[in-house]
Amino acid sequence: MENKNITVVVGLSGGVDSSVAAFILKEQGYNVIGVTMKVCDPVKYPEAKKSACFGAGEEEDIEKAQQTADLLGIPYHVIDLSSQYESIVIDYFTAEYLGGKTPNPCIRCNALVKFGLLPEMTRKSGIPFDFFATGHYVRVAFDEKTKRYLLKKAVFTKKDQSYFLSLLTQDKLSNVIFPLGELTKEEVRDIARKAGLPSAEREESQDFYGGEISDLFKGKDASAGSIKTLDGKEIGKHTGIYNYTIGKRRGIGQTTGEKLYVVGIDSKTNTIIAGDEEQLYGNSLTVSNINWIAIKDLTEKRECKVRIRYRHDEAEAVITPLENNQVGVVFKERQKSITPGQYAVFYDGDVVLGGGVIE
Repeated sequence: MENKNITVVVGLSGGVDSSVAAFILKEQGYNVIGVTMKVCDPVKYPEAKKSACFGAGEEEDIEKAQQTADLLGIPYHVIDLSSQYESIVIDYFTAEYLGGKTPNPCIRCNALVKFGLLPEMTRKSGIPFDFFATGHYVRVAFDEKTKRYLLKKAVFTKKDQSYFLSLLTQDKLSNVIFPLGELTKEEVRDIARKAGLPSAEREESQDFYGGEISDLFKGKDASAGSIKTLDGKEIGKHTGIYNYTIGKRRGIGQTTGEKLYVVGIDSKTNTIIAGDEEQLYGNSLTVSNINWIAIKDLTEKRECKVRIRYRHDEAEAVITPLENNQVGVVFKERQKSITPGQYAVFYDGDVVLGGGVIE
């Protein structure tokens, strides 16, 4: 089938990456349609600035996306997912923190909203298409031997975003296109400049939420509590466990003069547990709710590399299948700040085996 007979919906964020993705697809002859998902209710979250994924300044993103679509001569639509986003992402985010865990809203958003509800609601809006595309720095391939779609790291590994897409299912991977998978960030910017795209020099949004995180916990049970050492000695007070994550040091141990870190969070007693740096290290963890990509299931022990957060260097480990879609991970070397609620992603070279939530 010729590209001109293939319709691709591109998720436009107003940023340079998605804009260039749309430009490349248009240049390749595809019938391109731009869509932007509206996720923030500005009335409910007026203080959330839009230097992040979620914020009340979303109109600026929509304006940039519309300008890009106009320049490229492609249809453009805004899909309002604000109510669904709140229940799927915001409620999850606050519940995880109040449960003593550290969530990753980006991974959840990608799996359930950006690659889930957005294409689904686009179709329901009467916009038919063949493929869905984004400006993520990843690659997708089909393994003829296993008959499975593979999620692979970007060639430009510095910008690789495979960690954030580790929950994408075979069904989703079967009809996605990632035009930036083999490009560097500077190459993308150069393309944008030469094409005269309005987002060419636009900075990236680095944070999840553009306001004070405490805004999201208004009206929720996020009371102050104690900071204690591992032996139960109280050394201070905290203003809400949602302000803390494993490995955090600021505000810990100031009354004792010691160099202490958050080594545990007990949501049942609303207590932050403090310890020294040595107590942050561990060599094992359990991962649940696994989404396998390159393999159908893990049936025996195997060696691979594991990433336990986005900025973590993959570490060599042995993974073992457990019951109830869980995996045991034992690292060859101890790792710092293994954090419940974050995602562990398993790699075989540049191929994502799968990923799940750290217990």
